[in-house]
Parts: sequence; structure tokens; C-alpha cells
Amino acid sequence: MRIVAILRKSYLGLLISLSLIFPSWAWANPARNAQVKNLELYFSQILNVDEFRNHKNTAELNRVSGWLKEQMRRFGIPCQFQSYIVNSQGYRNLVCQLNVKAKDKIVIGAHYDVFANHLGANNNASGVVGVVEAARLLALQKNKLKNNIEFVFYGLEEPPYLNTEHMGSAIHAKSLRKQKQKIRGVFVLDSIGYYDENLVQSYPATLKWFYPRHANYIASIGHLSSVGLTRRFCEAMQTRQRLECERFIIPTFMQGLDYSGYLSYAKQNFPTVLISDTAHYRYPYYNTEQDTLDKLDLKKMTYVVDGLMQTALSP
Repeated sequence: MRIVAILRKSYLGLLISLSLIFPSWAWANPARNAQVKNLELYFSQILNVDEFRNHKNTAELNRVSGWLKEQMRRFGIPCQFQSYIVNSQGYRNLVCQLNVKAKDKIVIGAHYDVFANHLGANNNASGVVGVVEAARLLALQKNKLKNNIEFVFYGLEEPPYLNTEHMGSAIHAKSLRKQKQKIRGVFVLDSIGYYDENLVQSYPATLKWFYPRHANYIASIGHLSSVGLTRRFCEAMQTRQRLECERFIIPTFMQGLDYSGYLSYAKQNFPTVLISDTAHYRYPYYNTEQDTLDKLDLKKMTYVVDGLMQTALSP
């Protein structure tokens, strides 16, 4: 019995020592699929019931971007702040590089700010959480990547800066245009957490005649220049057969589904895909105080992240 006790003590001591050497996420999530418990952890760090991530609260914006930088560092992904000034106030994007010395690059991004004094669980902590978990998974499978991956988190996507040159996504997209590296595609995650099997889905214009009335799918949205990318993401989702994926190829004159940072990259002629639950076209709590974590389906969010991971790993 004494020998057993000594061995048990030695084993526990070894575990404690290893936990000091390796980051906790490496132990908690050896699986190479998205994990609900990871999403819960990320949400807990982003959502703050006392402070709101709006354009007036730069201290909270900086807290979140600082946490994101540290989390990405734990995954082995270095990041740099991209700072800019709007109306005499400083803001910053966070740009992170998973570099495999490839010729081409894929960009994956989400905005981390909110509208007014709202928690913004779906809009758009869900998108940020999705990018973070995708980064973890792709870092674990770095040796399989055929393209460099640039992860970006940006702000000022909500009013009063929505659809202006001051959006963080617009700043980042312009900087990408100046780079010589070819951009294979840009994936923008915005509101990916709400699903409903009931017939609650709405659409702009006449799209209701061509798409489901239920709201139990993820949307892959792009212009004609992004046909291949929208197809690849939906094919990845269909391969896993866990959540339906609907493709929307929208003409340039149709407005309503090209929200968030999507347009910033499309205007720079990058093949761009918006991955979304369609936001206000199904989510009754969009940009309200009721946009809270309990409304979201984290399990289905993991399906979306896995589909994105598979798409990014493809040639």
C-alpha cells in the first residue's frame, strides 16, 4: 500500500509540473474538432456585464483585444496591433499570422465591438469566438496547411461608423491590398450562434421564394467573384452532415445580406464569404439588450467552426 501511495503521489506531482510547462488549453482540448467548453471559455472572457465593447468605451475594447492577443499567443500564433485614429480617438485591429511559408494567404476575421450598451453575444462575440476556436484547430494542424492564414479582429463595425471608411475592416482591407501576397479568400464570421427549426426565417427582396422558411442552417454568402469559396464552405459542411448550409450568391445591387466587414473586403476585389446565421433576418434579439449567451446554440457553432477549419485546410 505504501508503494501505491508513493507512486500515486509521484504521478500527481508529474501532472502538476507538466501543467506549469504547457498551457491549459493544450491539455483541455487535445481533440481536433471544435469544443463547446472552449467556446464557453472564450465567451466568458469577451462578455462583460459591467462594461460594453462600443466605440465610446475604448478601455473595454482594448481589454478584449489584449485578451485575444494573449490567447492567440498561447496557440503559437503571433499577433500585432494595427492602430488607427478616428475623431481624435485611438482604436486598434488585432492581426495574427499563422505562417507556413506558402505563396498565398487566407484571411479569417470578425468584429469584436458591439452596438450601444449591449452584451452582443451573437453580434458579434459569436463570430470572434468562432475565429479563436478555428485558430486553435488550425494551429494544431499547421503541417497540413497549404496557405498562410491571417486572423484579424477589428472594431468600429457598428453605428455610427457602419458602412464608413473608419470601420476596422476597411482599414485592414486597404492594408491587405498594399501587400504583394495573393489573397485566396476572405472569410468573415458575423453572428453564427442562433438557430431555430421553426418557420421564422425572413429574407430581403424575393429570396423567400428560393430558400427555407426554417432557420436551422448556416449561410455562406458572397458575390459572383466568390462562387467557388461559398461552394467550398457548404461542401465542407455537407460532408460532415451535422448542420445544413445554404449558399447565397447576391448581385452587387442587392443590399441586406452583405453586412458587417464583408463589403470592406469585397470592395477591394478580394473573394469574400460572409458566414452567418443571417443575423436580423432570423434573430429576434439582434442589437438589443436580450442578445445574451443563453440564446445561442454552442453545439451548432462548433459545427460551423469545423466546417471553416476543413475549408481552410483544403488546397
